[in-house]
Amino acid sequence: MTVPPNSSVPGPGWYPDPAGSGRLQWWNGTAWTGQFSAPHFQSPQQRLVEPRRRISDRTPVYNAYVWTIVALPLVPLIMLMLWNPVLRVRTVGARQVQTLDPASIFTVPYFLLVASGFLVYGVAALLAYLDWDKLRKDGVVRPFHWAWVFLSRELYVIGRSVIVHEVAPRRGLAPVWATIGVTVLAVVLVGLKMSALVATLANQAASIQAASM
Repeated sequence: MTVPPNSSVPGPGWYPDPAGSGRLQWWNGTAWTGQFSAPHFQSPQQRLVEPRRRISDRTPVYNAYVWTIVALPLVPLIMLMLWNPVLRVRTVGARQVQTLDPASIFTVPYFLLVASGFLVYGVAALLAYLDWDKLRKDGVVRPFHWAWVFLSRELYVIGRSVIVHEVAPRRGLAPVWATIGVTVLAVVLVGLKMSALVATLANQAASIQAASM
């Protein structure tokens, strides 16, 4: 260690290595000993995650936003029930051959059915955000993020309900049961509708072919 003239010699201790290694070297009061120690760096303080605390029993955990999200699948389901395509024939070629027109199934209810799917997707995202914001204002710490609705409405409803049930025991799971009910209803009705459509279209096709003979 270089000591300026007319100054006291530092006492024993760990000092920065004069060779510039970035480590600490032990100074015994008269000379360097060659003992090194890595410099001590204070680790950055870890960010504490705020625990989810329980909310008051009087705080509402349901709202119109989440119930509308649960009911939204009924909109395209209603459009599907209204879709009853009728097969038509068209004349093609120079020989005026009559054949089934596949475009005849694309009726107004069909396009409403397709449009309702996109509309429901966008409305669900908006309602999920409003529901998420409402839960935060009501005191729910870190509610299930609304952006999960882009993957699935059912996923958002389940995740939202689990967290709400965590901060409000004995409450919060009703939307899950309602979602299960809507899903079962949709599966049953879609199955019945598809069976009816296939049978109807098959009968229409057979009638058209019989008439053309």
